[in-house]
Amino acid sequence: MTTDPVRGSVFDRRRLGVLLHPSSLPGPGLRGDLGQGARHFVDLIANAGVSVWQVLPLGPPGGGSPYNSLSAHAGDPGLISLEEIAAAGFLTPALALQGQRYDEHRAQVMRAAYHTFQEKACDADRVDLVRFKAQHSSWLSDYCLYQCLKEQYRGVPWWEWPPGVRDRDRGEMGVILTGEGCEFVAFEQFMFFRQWHALRAYARARGIGIFGDIPIFVAEDSADVWAHRDLFVLDAYGRPEIVTGVPPDYFSAEGQRWGNPHYRWAKMAEDGFSWWRNRVATQRELFDWMRIDHFRGLEAAWAIPFKSETGVDGHWLPVPGDALLASLRDCFGSLPLVAEDLGLITDAVYALRDLYGLPGMRVLQFAFDGNPDNPHLPHNYMVNSVAYTGTHDNDTTVGWFAGLSETERRIIRAYLPAIDGDGSWGFIRAVIASVASLAVIPWQDVLGLGTAARMNTPGTSVGNWGFRFAWQDIPREALDELRHLATLYGRKVDLQASC
Repeated sequence: MTTDPVRGSVFDRRRLGVLLHPSSLPGPGLRGDLGQGARHFVDLIANAGVSVWQVLPLGPPGGGSPYNSLSAHAGDPGLISLEEIAAAGFLTPALALQGQRYDEHRAQVMRAAYHTFQEKACDADRVDLVRFKAQHSSWLSDYCLYQCLKEQYRGVPWWEWPPGVRDRDRGEMGVILTGEGCEFVAFEQFMFFRQWHALRAYARARGIGIFGDIPIFVAEDSADVWAHRDLFVLDAYGRPEIVTGVPPDYFSAEGQRWGNPHYRWAKMAEDGFSWWRNRVATQRELFDWMRIDHFRGLEAAWAIPFKSETGVDGHWLPVPGDALLASLRDCFGSLPLVAEDLGLITDAVYALRDLYGLPGMRVLQFAFDGNPDNPHLPHNYMVNSVAYTGTHDNDTTVGWFAGLSETERRIIRAYLPAIDGDGSWGFIRAVIASVASLAVIPWQDVLGLGTAARMNTPGTSVGNWGFRFAWQDIPREALDELRHLATLYGRKVDLQASC
């Protein structure tokens, strides 16, 4: 009898993880997807002693960003593997290849798959689709309608739709409600969830748990805000009165203006935070563990006047994070959550994190300011934490180190004598060797890539989210070294461990 290596808390043992979004995987299309390439990646990291795969949010990205999703529940149709759909018999290989190579053909190819499914699906597949729609009824119909209207009005944001449609007058939306479009969108989501569940099961069988990401806020132009305007601080026309962001910090002297609407927390609390419960229920279906992005926003959130162009002119709004987390705990029991506690963090934020026993984050790139009490220095790490060389918002370790002054490099080498040249492995070793229960290494650092491979630069809107690697980019010795360090520092999970 064997234990489930993914069961329970991510902190029930020392683990090693890697950070890579599925869109960055190799494959035949213009982006990575959930097909053969993803399974090959799982095999590679499992053989390297990794037991956690961390990804970014999986929702349909707005403006290319997974943190600006069109839905807090839906999956990104762009991650659906057309090869897998062809293997299931709903596309010809030629059509699948066409949709992979040309983005403008992808929607047409998916519609062809939908029509073939309608004509040829077996009874079991049809029952699965009905069951999926029933299970996700709390959000799916609104999302499908939103996407159909979005297409009809050529992509303009929902607050620019005709007033009756903007305000959800069912009479004016009647034709859309009865059309084929909504059924097609539901089919896309069905295929995404089916493929994701298959990939997650494949990973689990190889000892890999999936670590997901929940952006604390949602995009203004999203199905969630359109369908639940009473839960957000909006004016009569659907525009935010105040928007989210952060004050000036490490990443930007002007702060950041994210532009998401703020929640009406008092309204959300009236029904026990059901909107949040539904959201977390969907994410629990997708992930084994979840990071709450910008956790400090559950204690107080930075509110910026809508017309301000930067994050400078804002103020802190109190948030009932204790009541929310208590409601989630009452609903789900244990909370497999990690708090992204980076930035301007107060004692009240730490107290909220610790009240629910949530692990925090440590990032090695933030450590070397000359202060021996810096919490990001490995000798200050806590066991109940996740340690990173850098995150998706940081430069790669190679790029970051190359950009430092010689004085800064001397400080780092005094602390980490193993640092050699401009490589990343001395930093990777320091994080893996630390007492943090989970060590996560961005895949770019494993590959030893420079700044050109950076995933995101906060405060900028171009050049982000496009990183993609090729199988030949993996140095021959990289996976062996990762496995060696996982074994050396007690992070390799034994699939055959006895109960």
